[in-house]
Amino acid sequence: QVQLAESGGGLVQPGESLRLRCTVSGINFKIYQMCWYRQAPGKQRELVAHITSSGSTNYTDSVKGRFTISRNNPWNTLFLQMNSLNPEDAAVYYCKVMSLPHWGQGTQVTVAS
Repeated sequence: QVQLAESGGGLVQPGESLRLRCTVSGINFKIYQMCWYRQAPGKQRELVAHITSSGSTNYTDSVKGRFTISRNNPWNTLFLQMNSLNPEDAAVYYCKVMSLPHWGQGTQVTVAS
């Protein structure tokens, strides 16, 4: 059974940073492409960042230069470093195995002054 457990969200002020984490079980983590999505109230779920098994990354335009996706394969862990956060980044963030339909519970990111 694939399990995804996101953590690291919280409430920050604009301009501050957070590091999100996702621990993955039930798959051979190192061979799978991974991604981060987010969903704000009243909006569609949005693909934020993607990383291949070899470490190649890409990002949606709105987070380029501010967010960094990475992975630690021996720890079965996916990360999203989020810098210079703004209110438009506020959402529930989810990690996902790119090719599988499973979702975790997500972690809430709130950006407010």
